[in-house]
Amino acid sequence: MQIRKAVSQDADTVLRLTQETIQAVYPHYYPAGAVEFFSRHHSPAAVAADAAAGLVYLCTADDGQPAGTVTVRGNEILRLFVLPEYQGKGYGGALLSFAEQLIAETYETAVLDVSLAAKAIYRRRGYTEMDYAVIQTENGDYLCYDIMEKTLGRNGRDKA
Repeated sequence: MQIRKAVSQDADTVLRLTQETIQAVYPHYYPAGAVEFFSRHHSPAAVAADAAAGLVYLCTADDGQPAGTVTVRGNEILRLFVLPEYQGKGYGGALLSFAEQLIAETYETAVLDVSLAAKAIYRRRGYTEMDYAVIQTENGDYLCYDIMEKTLGRNGRDKA
């Protein structure tokens, strides 16, 4: 497994990882309007802008294929997605640890918006709920998510 900074030419790969994961996972947790909102939120323009700004990281599996991605902006972890075929194999945990270490170089806390699908994972990793948000989508469905935070120690390790 390798994690590296994505370059502008990787934007299409990051977009594919993001969209395929949303379409495979989120319909099991959210109504159609919320899934569509997620998909539009992670648009080609948004991904390309973040990649051009140097905020996006790409995880390549041992087989050489792109497996996941994470975006780090300030102390926020954004767009952490792992393709379904690589889930449960440590790629998400590695991306999260990587992001936390980057953030810990400058900030004491990491913050993220958490989907229902990933909430238990983040709780196990020491994140706690700060707030709860609800967005009504265009067709009347609702997107509900938690805003979570974790206090980081030196080098991204949990503070004792």
